[in-house]
Amino acid sequence: MAARIKKGDRVIVIAGRDKGKEGEVLKVLPKENRAIVQGVMMVKRHERPSARAAGGIVTKEAPIHISNLAHADPADGKPTRIGFKFLEDGRKVRYAKRSGELIDR
Repeated sequence: MAARIKKGDRVIVIAGRDKGKEGEVLKVLPKENRAIVQGVMMVKRHERPSARAAGGIVTKEAPIHISNLAHADPADGKPTRIGFKFLEDGRKVRYAKRSGELIDR
């Protein structure tokens, strides 16, 4: 299956405890069908001090299942589904089905 969500995409959470939040995809974990989104699914972790970081309680993003994410339409910012099409120069690009606008540059 083609990758619909990639690093750097603007997404909206459509289900779960953070429903309605919006953020940028920081990392995609394709084997687990999960993604890490900036400012979404924040959890607290108790971390031991190390050479590069002080210890304590750290708040960071946890992975969220990609079925709970939808792309933000570039035109109006509302959730949209993604389609694929080929341009005249032969490139395969993603586009927002809601507005028809291209997501890939």
